[in-house]
Amino acid sequence: MSSSSRSSSNTYFVFNHSSSIICFENGLIISFIYFGVQFTARIKYSPEEEARLERQHFWRIIDAFRFYRVHVGEQVKRAERQFLSLPQHHQDLLPNVLSNLSRISQCADHNQELLQAIVHNSLHMFENIEYGERENSQKVRPSTTFDMDKLKSTIKQFVRDWSEVGRAERDSCYQPIIHEIQRLFPSDKYDVSKVSVLVPGAGLGRLAWEIARLGYICQGNEWSFFMLFSSNFVLNRCEQVNSLTVYPWIHQYSNNKKSSDQTRPVRFPDVNPQSLPLDADFSMVAGDFVEVYSDPESWDCVATCFFIDTAHNVIEYVESIWKILKPGGVWINLGPLLYHFENMANELSVELSYEDIRTAIVKSGFHIEMEKQSVQTTYTENECSMLRYVYDCVFFVARKPADVHFNCQEDDQQQISPPAAKSPRREGTDSLT
Repeated sequence: MSSSSRSSSNTYFVFNHSSSIICFENGLIISFIYFGVQFTARIKYSPEEEARLERQHFWRIIDAFRFYRVHVGEQVKRAERQFLSLPQHHQDLLPNVLSNLSRISQCADHNQELLQAIVHNSLHMFENIEYGERENSQKVRPSTTFDMDKLKSTIKQFVRDWSEVGRAERDSCYQPIIHEIQRLFPSDKYDVSKVSVLVPGAGLGRLAWEIARLGYICQGNEWSFFMLFSSNFVLNRCEQVNSLTVYPWIHQYSNNKKSSDQTRPVRFPDVNPQSLPLDADFSMVAGDFVEVYSDPESWDCVATCFFIDTAHNVIEYVESIWKILKPGGVWINLGPLLYHFENMANELSVELSYEDIRTAIVKSGFHIEMEKQSVQTTYTENECSMLRYVYDCVFFVARKPADVHFNCQEDDQQQISPPAAKSPRREGTDSLT
């Protein structure tokens, strides 16, 4: 695994109360803003209590990464016990089961090495703040089933975003968005280096990276530490094509046609993430989308992919997108409505139909310029599985009228096209080298 950065200069983080910044040699920035534990209603804490909660959450996610091998090992041991409980003559009919379980254990060992590398690059992400070391810092601490499921889902994100295996999936849901951006902001009519695109729910950053590669100002937004640790690793520590291997399917014991399907490897990254042009303006900001993005009329385009159903209240997302778009700006959306908080106790979750959301979008003032109500795609699909989920997604482009500002006052003169945004990078932070 490569642990070197783009040049011999060290990559570092700076923590500035609500944000911290990682600087890449070519000007790329990842800023991390984290607001502690998520609640149905935000609770105001003292700075000391907020720091304690943030530290607690940080180490909880680190613990999940470190507990992975133990967790998978327990699953393997259970499968071995179940197999050995069979009558001997049944076991004799299945000569390869134990050897496959042994192979799963070996693959889990390899995955743990990758996760340890991610943890190593996450422990000291900030230049001027430390979460400290705990007593018995190398001790592996138990993690919840919820966190382990999140971690295993994150492992599959490497396939979706940064492998050749995930290309078809990316083509089905990322490319339509990219094509719309290029159609709406063509390089022969716009200085694309001044067109700003925001990608909320950026995951491991591939969609935002691809948009930045085309010359647009692009910023991804993500709130999950699972995703942030992993995106930091792949964007800042991976520079050789297909130099790393992950075994993403070893956790799937059902619907395997062949035993070897469960242990097949996937290599990544399929491109060099650090190969963006030197003048690329690409950044990722961590934190809650609604709380982080409050400056009105700041963006030319907001591109959401498999995102709006992560809301407790999707109408809040609609309002935020309307607010931050410039007059004449566009919202491009592709995705389903699998509401993330639907079955979570003590969490607000309003599950609306697309019909209801569409009505709210139009009533908010958007003009829907393009709409497809049946775009089929998958999400972290296992192409060898006997069970596959296909999402029948909605895909639309909605424009904020050029003569309407956030305060709903109309301009005397309509703008022909949305002006280019300034760079979204924050000012007033410590200088970066």
